[in-house]
This record gives sequence, structure tokens and C-alpha cells, in this order.
Amino acid sequence: MMRIDIITVLPELIESPLNHSIVRRAKDKGLADIYIINLRDFATDKYKSVDDYPFGGGAGMVMKIEPIFRAIEKLKSERDYDEIIYTSPDGTLFNQKTANELSLKENIIILAGHYKGIDQRIRDKLITREISTGDFVLSGGELPAAMITDAIVRLIPGVISDEQSALYDSFQDNLLAPPVYTRPADFMEWKVPDILLSGNTPEIEKWRHEKSLERTRKLRPDLLDEQ
Repeated sequence: MMRIDIITVLPELIESPLNHSIVRRAKDKGLADIYIINLRDFATDKYKSVDDYPFGGGAGMVMKIEPIFRAIEKLKSERDYDEIIYTSPDGTLFNQKTANELSLKENIIILAGHYKGIDQRIRDKLITREISTGDFVLSGGELPAAMITDAIVRLIPGVISDEQSALYDSFQDNLLAPPVYTRPADFMEWKVPDILLSGNTPEIEKWRHEKSLERTRKLRPDLLDEQ
């Protein structure tokens, strides 16, 4: 079973996305345990503060080293972790290849960044991987943490009823997914391609692959450059 511990200063922001749909199914099936850790539980002052002004001055606040250290050390005292991930705008861009890799891990910590970031010493000493979900800045790393968790968990065998479905997701093999259709086959004379109604599985798979290449060349040619 996979276990993911998410450390955050805003648990309520991340609870809803992780309690519905496929992630909820993974938990209900006993295929994944996901725990949300409130960083303020590891603060020691009466205000439960987890941030302070940056040394050297400047705008914004910085997440303090002590609460993060205590939270991570407590978790590490209970089990070994394969990865301690920090969500950060300057991390490595998250992609399907990374999701596939992480889905093979057993225990993962995700530290959701906030404010102007975390004390650099945590990044230097404890973080094993820094991940960004895009070249933009959010109010915090909670939503990226939820996105990463969803992308990982759905790949665990048994989570998706039709396990073959994940093989045709966009970005598997660096290709976008082919177009999909369902009933009715003719709607206002907008017709489904005949090949999909033929029952010829090898030809259908060939068509799907060709369409994946076509869409990728048109919309994301950079993915083909990575092959």
C-alpha cells in the first residue's frame, strides 16, 4: 500500500480534492493511505506561528525551519520514506513520466510551500525532490500537492476499474491522447469516424496511434522532441 503524507499550513484547502473521485476510491479500496499533516501542530509558541520575517529584509514571510523539521522527523521516526517532495515554482516541472516513477514508491512526504517559501536549510538537508506544476505562482503549494497526489494514486494497480485506461492517457509515451467518441454515432449529422465502428481492433489501434501523433505534432510538438 502506498502512503502519502502532505504537510501543509492550510489543511482545509486540500481536504476536499482528496476526498472524492479516484483518490477517494483508492483509499476506500485500501490501496493508498493519504494523511494531511497540519504544520501548526508542530509550532511551539502560543500563536502556533509557522512563519517569520526573512533575514536580510525584503517583502513577505518565510516558513520557519523548526516546525517543518519536527514534522518531517516525527514522520521519519515512524517509517522510511522514498521521497520528501517540496512543491515550489522553481522545482522540476511535473509530468507524466514523474507521476509514473512516483507511483512505484511506497512512502512519500509532500511539503506544500507557502508564503515566500521555506527556510533554505530544509531544502538543502531534508528535501529529496522539488516539483513545480507550472510556470506560474499560486498562493500556496496545497493545490499542486493535490494534483501530484491525484496523478500518482490513479496509476496504482486496481485504483481505476479499467486499468488499460491509464495506458491511453495524454502524455503516456510523450503523446497526447487520441480523440474519443461515444453514443450516438450520428448526432445532427456529426458522425463518429467509421473506423471506430468497424470492430477491427488492430486498425482501430493504428488509427488511434496516428491521431495521437497528429494531435501531438499540432498542439505539443515539444513532446516529440523529448523522445
